[in-house]
Amino acid sequence: MRRNLLILISATFLTIGSYAASPMIMEMGVAEQVEQERTIGLTVDGSSVQVTGASGMVLEIVSVTGRHIASYKIESPAQRVELNLPKGCYILKIGKVVRKVTLR
Repeated sequence: MRRNLLILISATFLTIGSYAASPMIMEMGVAEQVEQERTIGLTVDGSSVQVTGASGMVLEIVSVTGRHIASYKIESPAQRVELNLPKGCYILKIGKVVRKVTLR
């Protein structure tokens, strides 16, 4: 009886130790949770902005004083957005990409 109990406890510790030390299991868990990085492009041409690689995201426009100006839903992989804003400096934000632009 005592021998069987000792074998059972040893097998349990070996099993738990192999799961905790297995880098394959840990790496797979992280890989499933991390979203693929997107390459987002913002190109300003006059009073319009060409947005690439941001399908399904929202382009936010903020004044340099911090006031929210506008938001545009990007629905295609490459989309041109007409800003129709007065001349000045603005901050464009989409996802983690932030750009300061000057409209002339």
